[in-house]
Amino acid sequence: MTGARPALRRRLRHMAVAMTIGAASFVVSQPAVARGPDGIADIAEKVIDAVVNISTSQTVDAKGGGAMPQLPPGSPFEEFFDDFFKNRRGGGKSGEGNRGESNRGEGNRNSQPRKTNSLGSGFIIDTSGIVVTNNHVIADADEINVILNDGTKVKAELVGVDKKTDLAVLKFVPPKPLTAVKFGDSDKLRLGEWVIAIGNPFSLGGSVTAGIVSARNRDISQGPYDNYIQTDASINRGNSGGPLFNLEGEVVGVNTLIISPTGGSIGIGFAVPSKTAAAVVDQLQKFGELRRGWLGVRIQQVTDEIAESLSIKPARGALVAGIDDKGPAKPAGIEPGDVVIRFDGKDIKDPKDLSRVVADTAVGKEVDVVVIRKGKEETRKVTLGRLEDTDKAKEASAKTKEEPAEKPVTQKALGLDLATLSKDLRTRYKIKDSVKGVIITGVDNASDAAEKRLSAGDVIVEVAQEAVTNAADVKKRIEQLKKDGKKSVLLLVSNGSGELRFVALAVN
Repeated sequence: MTGARPALRRRLRHMAVAMTIGAASFVVSQPAVARGPDGIADIAEKVIDAVVNISTSQTVDAKGGGAMPQLPPGSPFEEFFDDFFKNRRGGGKSGEGNRGESNRGEGNRNSQPRKTNSLGSGFIIDTSGIVVTNNHVIADADEINVILNDGTKVKAELVGVDKKTDLAVLKFVPPKPLTAVKFGDSDKLRLGEWVIAIGNPFSLGGSVTAGIVSARNRDISQGPYDNYIQTDASINRGNSGGPLFNLEGEVVGVNTLIISPTGGSIGIGFAVPSKTAAAVVDQLQKFGELRRGWLGVRIQQVTDEIAESLSIKPARGALVAGIDDKGPAKPAGIEPGDVVIRFDGKDIKDPKDLSRVVADTAVGKEVDVVVIRKGKEETRKVTLGRLEDTDKAKEASAKTKEEPAEKPVTQKALGLDLATLSKDLRTRYKIKDSVKGVIITGVDNASDAAEKRLSAGDVIVEVAQEAVTNAADVKKRIEQLKKDGKKSVLLLVSNGSGELRFVALAVN
């Protein structure tokens, strides 16, 4: 037995070595797969000369300390930008977070204006010298230069910008023959599909990274037309405005944003899809501005409770909460309470769908709009206006006669204290004369109404799509809905300025 032990040990050692070699060979093979398709190098070589660096300069007030991007409340980038800018105040470099690279000029920071230089990315879409980039890369620039892949620097001029999609088009006189790339179809992208990002991260021009499509149609509360492509391809400060390619060498996105607690890539980057970008770029080239369609409605989400109140199954579409008096929807017969489920032949699943499809539709085009009204589908023909007309519409204000003063009549229902509107109540809660209905004077903190953010000063205009004029009307309608077996009641609510929204409250 003792003589057999050394042989056994040798066999065990042999097995251990074999297992180690097998494991090693397995580990070695993994990175080869992780590198992605072999064609990435060929594609990069083919398109890299079409990718450019964007250099801008701007004179700023020394007291400004560098501009911080303005983000909408609740944006997932808000906290990151706050931390990023606080940490970098007073340093040698500043910038727009992950939206480019900016170097502060030297001099008297307390009194003298100074030059700031920023760097971003872009790509050539036409050999005549047409470049696409992000608006935030060139915003407020005094001078814009395009730097080609071989280092050639050329002065560029601005063709047009669209702040809502954060896109810009530049033009320069080519010093030599150029390489151009074309837009592909971002709608054909699949989750997990390989994509390539090329740009100018941290001023390191001509950088190529690869990754996959992590998600599509991302809404990150950055703008009204959010439908970003999310990718884990490494995107950093300075990549903004650069192209995202598919494996055919077509531009399927414009790299725009990242989420990061440090300012560097953590694998969450966003690109404007080519379907959006191509349409915007086309209009900027033709008109130097965007001419978006305008329906003239205020819309909101159709929640499950609202859908139940309106007898809509399943919950879908965009609920019309208000109509612009001078908008195209009003003469077409669209009303508050209508739910838009189809626009110009395209299904509408939620309010974002409607916003995007209306904006993409040509001004002046007559379209069919299918709405659900009181449980039945109706089709309305609408001739779209132009979005900019909304500013003019907001300037108009209707004047109505004051209501005679009357003693408030209070009622309680659904956790709400209700009163008939009077002159005194209008003054106390700053309610415009044009607003009609029943005012909320108090809300039970433990009620569904409080959870839905109703508050004193809100005015109930309709209950279950029927107008109400006094507190007794509201209570009567609610009691009738309870008898009819309804689980929720749909209220049309106005604030003091006349802005409307629908709120569905559970009927106890």
